[in-house]
Amino acid sequence: MILLALFWTFFKIGLVSFGGGYAILSVIEHEVIGNQWMTPDSFADAVSLAGMSPGPIATNSAVLVGFKTAGITGAIASILGMILPSFLIIIALAMFLYKKGQGGIMQAVLYGLKPMVAAMVIFAAYRVGINGQPLLGLNGHTLAVVIIFIFAVVGIAKYRLHPLVVLSVSALMGTAFFY
Repeated sequence: MILLALFWTFFKIGLVSFGGGYAILSVIEHEVIGNQWMTPDSFADAVSLAGMSPGPIATNSAVLVGFKTAGITGAIASILGMILPSFLIIIALAMFLYKKGQGGIMQAVLYGLKPMVAAMVIFAAYRVGINGQPLLGLNGHTLAVVIIFIFAVVGIAKYRLHPLVVLSVSALMGTAFFY
């Protein structure tokens, strides 16, 4: 029964995954915490691991949640649920666009989705960044998170550091601050 629940949950998430993995992390978190498959802290750890692993973060998160919940078969059920909707939607869209071409309404829909996707990515970053900590309550944890965040933004935006370098240094800073 848990395998069906994992498949169905991630199928629904995969069905509404507009904007990529970071945009949908808050939905995954809501479902995983709501079903009590993981605690908020263990989910934040899984997202961190999923972000450092090769591949899409939402898919990696699905695998980690499935594995933590029901082992290898749980990981398989979660990943199938996550990727099946995208596969089916892409096939349907390809057939539709092949027949109808790219009309004005399709462009309008895509332009309308862009701000929503940006908002979901920002919200996901906020949720993962604070990890249940009070935002205005300045403590050591919050200060360390803000320092790592500023390093990452400045490193990527101003100095054009490679994301892998920023990721590696951020992981080392996290180890120094939190270990």
